[in-house]
Amino acid sequence: MANLIPNTPPLSGLLNALRELIQQGRQQALRAVDRVQVQTCWEIGRHIVEFEQGGQARAAYGKKLLPKLAESLTREFGKGFDTTNLRHMRGFYLAFPIRDTVRRELSWSHYRALLRVSNKEAREWYVHEAASQNWSARALDRQIGTLYYERLLLSGDKAGVAAEADANISALQQTPREFVRDPVMLEFLGLPGTGKLLESKLEQALMDKLQAFLLELGKGFAFVARQQRISTETQDFYIDLVFYNYLLKCFVLIDLKTGKLAHQDIGQMDMYVRMYDDLKRGEGDNPTVGILLCEHKDHSVVRYSVLNDSEQLFATRYRLVLPSEEELRLEIERERDAIEAARRWEEEE
Repeated sequence: MANLIPNTPPLSGLLNALRELIQQGRQQALRAVDRVQVQTCWEIGRHIVEFEQGGQARAAYGKKLLPKLAESLTREFGKGFDTTNLRHMRGFYLAFPIRDTVRRELSWSHYRALLRVSNKEAREWYVHEAASQNWSARALDRQIGTLYYERLLLSGDKAGVAAEADANISALQQTPREFVRDPVMLEFLGLPGTGKLLESKLEQALMDKLQAFLLELGKGFAFVARQQRISTETQDFYIDLVFYNYLLKCFVLIDLKTGKLAHQDIGQMDMYVRMYDDLKRGEGDNPTVGILLCEHKDHSVVRYSVLNDSEQLFATRYRLVLPSEEELRLEIERERDAIEAARRWEEEE
């Protein structure tokens, strides 16, 4: 009798089913371990805080409490209970004192990253986004480090940020402006931050790291095409990158500019958006959005062009090298001041 080979057709269906069961079982086991670890860390933090608030106990041990606990717990249970981690657990309980607010979808690594966020509103926003968008702990850590929340606030629509944090708010209430970050952080491309960069090289790098680029763009983006041709009666034009956002229900066109933003670039994107609306926009689609992704943005050029107050055309900068969190915060503040100055100028007019 011939021996059956495991991958012959009669067994392939069974093997596939077993593989899926095993993978699902392992994923469920890992998620269960994560949930138990989070619960344990929260409880440890609660016990430490309650002990420290015990008057005489706090006076007796003071700053020596955590080192003493770390020494005993590490000796008995091994790694994971050093002074730093115990301090994180205490901070975890203080930041999330109501146990029911702790999301089951997030791991202890997620919560350790969240402890870096001192602003309560920002921290709650990151919790919601990480859970609803299934961000890995590494992705969450990057978003916090690149001040994703603050860059979203820079869009000028604080109500939009609040809406994104509320799972009950309909996506139809959100506007294109809420989805535009400034600056867009592209440090994951690994490209040098100095010297002349070809737009074609930047485009190829974005395609090579498409998943990371989609995460940076925000929620609801799906890739459609690169260098998509649209034509008039006598000319062909090519759009660098085309996406569709299923939350906004519209196409999003991105034109890459590695130099300074010029009025010709704005006019070209305005034409692209109008043509795309006429030639590609389907029934039920909202108006097409155009984003000029540029290295430098001149606020005066923006102010005196169709970009001013437009809900369909936007210019935003990109950064290839990730600055320090403080440098990025200062850059965001400068951008906010420039926007406010432009608004005051318009009001005076």
